[in-house]
Amino acid sequence: MSTRELTFAQAIREALDEELARDPNLFILGEDVGAWGGVFRCTEGLYEKYGPDRVIDTPLSEEGFVGLAVGAAMTGMHPVPEIMFGDFITLAMDQIVNQAAKMRYMTGGQVKVPITFRATMGAGRSSGAQHSQSWHAWFAHVPGLKVVVPSTPYDAKGLLKTALREPNPVVFFEDKVMYAKIKGPVPEEEYTIPFGKADIKREGSDITLVALSRMVHPTLAAAEMLAKEGISAEVIDPRTLTPLDEETLIQSVCKTGGAVIVDEGYNRFGVTAELAAVIAYGAFDYLDAPVERLGAMDVPIPFSPPLEFTTIPDEQKIVERVHKVLEGRRR
Repeated sequence: MSTRELTFAQAIREALDEELARDPNLFILGEDVGAWGGVFRCTEGLYEKYGPDRVIDTPLSEEGFVGLAVGAAMTGMHPVPEIMFGDFITLAMDQIVNQAAKMRYMTGGQVKVPITFRATMGAGRSSGAQHSQSWHAWFAHVPGLKVVVPSTPYDAKGLLKTALREPNPVVFFEDKVMYAKIKGPVPEEEYTIPFGKADIKREGSDITLVALSRMVHPTLAAAEMLAKEGISAEVIDPRTLTPLDEETLIQSVCKTGGAVIVDEGYNRFGVTAELAAVIAYGAFDYLDAPVERLGAMDVPIPFSPPLEFTTIPDEQKIVERVHKVLEGRRR
């Protein structure tokens, strides 16, 4: 299979382009997605190629255009609303959580809502407390929604193509720091990636590191640092939170006997808590030490870069948590 190097943003754009060409019911809408090509360049060139009826610039009103998109999905279209800064998905919570997520269930399957909400997440750009948050845990809490958090260009394209063919609502989170900075091989041939299948990014035998979205990259860097100490770390990327591949997580921890979970969302009532519970329940008899959780500090994300980077996980913090687990094992 031939590949080429794409950035994360290019992989997103390629998936959108291919699916717009494949499905005439698909259309994109959001703030600056049209003539400007998106603030993160993910829709660049699509307006010129598909026209203003399928790549639609909207007013600055998430509740308005998301509500419009949910209604369009109920009539058989497949809208792709983009939430430029995922923080403002809060303005459309009723449309997503109370309408899109529940309509198929409430109508006994008579009404489907095929819709893919694309939303950004993550800190690290000095964008301030209202433009740097990661809300993926909220939507994983809601029955009826599927939640996707890709970490590489390969995963981003394959998972987005799956989302754009899904007959149910999907919330697709993209860490905005990765758009230009993360590059990787992407096949030229057609491919999709199924939901609910975790990816083992690195095999290991001494400890399991579970990481999501952009946090996969410092976690892999931490695994390299640990390897120099003679510690073999397995790195697993769930890729989707709903559905969640519990089996892969549990099998890995049964093998290694310990786990550290890394996420850019807040620890409290968040993804790290849920994954720790899954592992603690499924691999209880194999754990040699408590599961460690490493997420964002429970504070609003600062604007100041030195303070901002203190609040989110990095390689050194991950290595420290691994040492804590291994030291607990030896007691």
